[in-house]
Amino acid sequence: MVDSLSSPAPRSATDLFSDPLDSHPLWFKPNLFLSPTFDSESYISELRTFVPFDTLRSELQAHLSSLNHELIDLINRDYADFVNLSTKLVDVDAAVVRMRAPLLELREKIEGFRGSVEGSLVALRNGLQQRSEAASAREILELLLDTFHVVSKVEKLIKELPSLPADWSNGDVNSTVKNAMSNGISLQSIENGTNLRETQSMLLERIASEMNRLKFYMAHSQNLPFIENMEKRIQSASLLLDASLGHCFVDGLEHRDENAIYNCLRAYAAIDNTNSAEEIFRTTIVAPLIHKIIPHGPSGTVAGVSGDGLENDYYQIKQCIEKDCKFLLEISSAENSGLHAFDFLANSILKEVLSAIQKGKPGAFSPGRPTEFLMNYKSSLDFLAHLEGYCPSRSAVAKFRTEVVYVEFMKQWNVGVYFSLRFQEIAGALDSALSATSLVPVENLHSGQTNLQDLTLKQSATLLESLKSCWREDVLILSCSDKFLRLSLQLLARYSNWLSSGIAARKMGNLGSNTVYEWAISAVPDDFVYIIHDLTCLATVVCGDYLDHILQLLSPSSADVLDLVKQSILQSGKSLNDLAPLAINAIIETLVNRAVEDLRQVKGISATYRMTNKPLPVRHSPYVSGVLHPLKAFLDGERAITYLTKETRKELLVGAATELTSRYYELAAETVSVARKTEVSLLRIRQGAQRRGGASSDVSDQSVTNSDKICMQLFLDIQEYGRSLAALGVEAADIPAYYSLWQCVAPPDRQNVISF
Repeated sequence: MVDSLSSPAPRSATDLFSDPLDSHPLWFKPNLFLSPTFDSESYISELRTFVPFDTLRSELQAHLSSLNHELIDLINRDYADFVNLSTKLVDVDAAVVRMRAPLLELREKIEGFRGSVEGSLVALRNGLQQRSEAASAREILELLLDTFHVVSKVEKLIKELPSLPADWSNGDVNSTVKNAMSNGISLQSIENGTNLRETQSMLLERIASEMNRLKFYMAHSQNLPFIENMEKRIQSASLLLDASLGHCFVDGLEHRDENAIYNCLRAYAAIDNTNSAEEIFRTTIVAPLIHKIIPHGPSGTVAGVSGDGLENDYYQIKQCIEKDCKFLLEISSAENSGLHAFDFLANSILKEVLSAIQKGKPGAFSPGRPTEFLMNYKSSLDFLAHLEGYCPSRSAVAKFRTEVVYVEFMKQWNVGVYFSLRFQEIAGALDSALSATSLVPVENLHSGQTNLQDLTLKQSATLLESLKSCWREDVLILSCSDKFLRLSLQLLARYSNWLSSGIAARKMGNLGSNTVYEWAISAVPDDFVYIIHDLTCLATVVCGDYLDHILQLLSPSSADVLDLVKQSILQSGKSLNDLAPLAINAIIETLVNRAVEDLRQVKGISATYRMTNKPLPVRHSPYVSGVLHPLKAFLDGERAITYLTKETRKELLVGAATELTSRYYELAAETVSVARKTEVSLLRIRQGAQRRGGASSDVSDQSVTNSDKICMQLFLDIQEYGRSLAALGVEAADIPAYYSLWQCVAPPDRQNVISF
């Protein structure tokens, strides 16, 4: 048995004087040691955050001691089986020797079989590699043989072509027919009307097909000595084919042989040489026609050619295209023709037209003369639209617009510079008009031909003319419509700022060194009548006919774009309407300032009744009759009656009456206040004198005071003022300031009822 005397005796689980053996703190969990993912370092570092190291070490040592005791108990409990374990392991080495012999024999057989399999695999791989190399070599050999046969065939076919055009007119028809028959072209087809030109084109198409095959072979057999040795033969055949094909194509164009042209185009398409066909058509057919219409030499303009207008030239070019080019365009754009790789519209016609204009009429592209530039630009767009009419489909139109020549043609028209010039022209005219030091009436005002819907000031008329100029047919470029819209809004904002800033400067009364707003300082109320009238007319036109005209021009745009355009213009029109109250206030301020000059006589009433024995007044003061005279004269004037609506005149009248009454109240209240303070001061002095003289100080004066006389005079004055307002159509009782004025000067028994 295992000796357990060297270790302390285990404590009983029921020991009353100590903790049970398996008792541990709550933070110590022995079950975690049995976890497959247990890590001692992380376990210790985690516990050390809240358990002292000494406590942790003692607890682990206690747990180790308990495990040792448990192990000893297990050994002692099954000690007999533990001792008998070694006695049962008898003759283990002999058993191992007996088992090793067959295993070694099996290993040798497996290694031998593996060697034979690896040898067979290597042999098989070698065979497959040789087979692949043989197949590749055979493929290359077949490719070389095919290349050789195709080269020979092409050379043979080229030899069968006539070397000169004269061969077709020297009676060598039999040899041609024989050659055609030898190449698969039946004699019957020739007898049925297939001419020699068509026969040649058919032969050229066949040669082109073979050349296409030859290019394919060469692309797959590069860097081979055999092919390199044949390059000269191939290049020679290619050059002969190009020359013969070019001659046949030119001959077909000159005679308008549709079959020959069709075959030649198919040949060009087969050898992927569409550029040559397009260039031949340009130089052979298009260039002579364009040169007659727009003469030019190699180095520039031909002497004697006057003007840079293109409209008539385009008209003649359209006729030439219809007469001399349409047949080829129809052939190349025919359905299922396989010739859609050609673009004679762009690379032949448009290219030659662009070159002729650049050499013969370079000034046509210059935006320095905006009117001529716009005419030429619109004519050019119409010409391009005419060319697009020859495109068979939308995809063809899209392809035409992406061609290099088309893009280059559009780049010639510098619409940005054109707009800049128009901007300076239109905006400069308005700036010049707004720089005037005074408001300038239009000429018709002096001739008696004025219409109520017409503008009255040159500044306003210039604004409207500038706005219309932005969208005139001889100014607008639709591709720049966003810029012209922005210019229109800028013009309206410039006019609004000119007017609002001028009125603000007038109100401040300090012009300083800025003479831009001198017109506002020197303007009289009648001048502001013109401004109010023009603002109303401008807002009506801008938000009405002008807006409709713009929306009609931009109708191809989306609904969202049109809505934004509409909102922006309506907002600008509203800004014009918002300026009318500023002009009305300027008139009111001027008229009120004039009337206040008469109102200042209110202060003289105090001097009239101070220290006098005058009786209570029974009539209003003379100044009252002239207070409203400036306002009445203005409203009855010819300009106000002619150019102001009833609503505006009513607004002016009420506004002026309200402001004037407020000023009247301020002066009257100040006069009454001063009079009463003076009276109180005099009363105190009088009472002091009486006390010093021994008289009774409680004797009161029952006579009417000076303040009462002054208030009565003011009361009579405001009654007359109220009657004058009523004569003009304003109820004085509706004005808050008048009610305050009445309360200030009316006798006590008439404070609550306003009556004249």
